[in-house]
Amino acid sequence: MKNLIAFATLLAASTGAFATSAPQGAKEYIISPKDGATVGSTFTVKFGLKGMGVAPAGTNVPNTGHHHLLIDVDKLPDMALPLPATDHIKHYGGGQTETQITLPPGKHTLQLVLGDYAHVPFQPVVESKKITVTVK
Repeated sequence: MKNLIAFATLLAASTGAFATSAPQGAKEYIISPKDGATVGSTFTVKFGLKGMGVAPAGTNVPNTGHHHLLIDVDKLPDMALPLPATDHIKHYGGGQTETQITLPPGKHTLQLVLGDYAHVPFQPVVESKKITVTVK
């Protein structure tokens, strides 16, 4: 029985059955820096969200979520599962709407993905356009 429950949970997660629905027209975007900007090694990233609200992780309130900043991520992780916390996927579960990051010199990509109370991306996925910045 225990294995059956574990299998059902894994199946539901892999099919997106645990995903929270996003309201129609919800949009996430990076306010700054702008795409193509040249920045110093430490710079501020400001997060934007339209059609939804921001709430800390663990707060299960309809139409709210929290930001995740993806840095130099070429392939998105599985959007049916909680976003992992890595050096390239930063969690802002406190409800933050901006952050300061430090990156080495060179070109870098930044993208936001909104997660629900359990860090699972909404369906449809609420994500920003991927931007490129050059760190001098």
